[in-house]
Amino acid sequence: MCLEHITRREMIKLSSLLTVAGAAPLLSAFNAQAQGKSDGPVKIGYLPITDAAPLLVAHNNGYFKDAGVEVEKPVMLRSWAQLIEAFISGQVNVVHLLSPMTIWARFGSKVPAKVVAWNHVDGSAVTVSPDINELKDLGGKTVAIPFWYSIHNVVLQAMLRDAGLKPVSSKQGKPGADEVNLVVMAPADMPPALAARNISGYIVAEPFNAVAETMGIGKVLRFTGDVWKNHACCTVFMHERDLEQRPEWSQKVVDAIVRAQLWIRDHRAETAQLLSKEGANHYTPHGLPALTKVLAPPASDTQTYLASRAIRHPAWQEKRIDFQPYPYPSYTEELVARLKQTLIEADRGFLANLDGKTAAAQLVDDRFVKRAIEAVGGLEKFGQPPGYDRKEVIELT
Repeated sequence: MCLEHITRREMIKLSSLLTVAGAAPLLSAFNAQAQGKSDGPVKIGYLPITDAAPLLVAHNNGYFKDAGVEVEKPVMLRSWAQLIEAFISGQVNVVHLLSPMTIWARFGSKVPAKVVAWNHVDGSAVTVSPDINELKDLGGKTVAIPFWYSIHNVVLQAMLRDAGLKPVSSKQGKPGADEVNLVVMAPADMPPALAARNISGYIVAEPFNAVAETMGIGKVLRFTGDVWKNHACCTVFMHERDLEQRPEWSQKVVDAIVRAQLWIRDHRAETAQLLSKEGANHYTPHGLPALTKVLAPPASDTQTYLASRAIRHPAWQEKRIDFQPYPYPSYTEELVARLKQTLIEADRGFLANLDGKTAAAQLVDDRFVKRAIEAVGGLEKFGQPPGYDRKEVIELT
């Protein structure tokens, strides 16, 4: 099963869901439900991308049950719209969601939910056709993004502007030599579109960049983690009602996810296997070669990417994808500032008066993840310095 193509109808549906009026019927359905029992099950909703790895590993390895909560088999959904709909209406209660999308949900449509942890860091790249050698070669071309409210869109547009290019959308006819036409496309559709030369590149989460490489249809131009150091992509989103009315249950859920992240860091090849279509639970439709290239790449890959300049900051020692659960406030603050500078073909009126510090305080509930991190030995266990503050590092060139 793969992600469905994001048609205009699908985009309208998602945009409608994430408005106050659109979310209201789903929230009414959620509020009409009886509050979940303190020992009720974890109901995970996910898309089949590596962003979901901690949720799926926690299920596969029995970490939810070890923590004392029941868990249902994770539900693989086919689009962001389906995931949002299932979450807001209460069909699922734990999801991974694009970090900018949580901002839209919380402040644009007033969904009473919060980020409780980061699900992973980095794990995305700009992939292009073989004839593209640098960003400026994308002038006059079309590039696909997974969604307007995504870290992919934010980073790509910053890079394009830095290269002297203007991001545009819905361009009638061929874009100008100094323009790059952006189109929203489902991740699974991106490699075929690149192979058919319908697009000249895309920016997306893994393993779709690795898929293009293993198929020989494209190459990685730049890793996003080499642009914005240790950035969040997807975060763990949970209902505020659960966090406030059953805090012990919520703590156990976060404990299991943090434990899974720690396990993944030391068992990358095994993680690729269990996520693959060859794995016992068939969590994703992806083959082992692409997932291994993401999670457990050979050391020689680093030298290849240094030579091609896909990696320009080797001192950062970033993994292709990594796992660190703490949601740094500085990231949310910087993200809000950059969203205000980003072309977004969706509701953005709420951004005008949204302050970054306010957003970080109201969007994130870090009580549970701090306790979970300390229980496993602190942030150092995840390769991070001690303390819960950091300065964002962004290098576009």
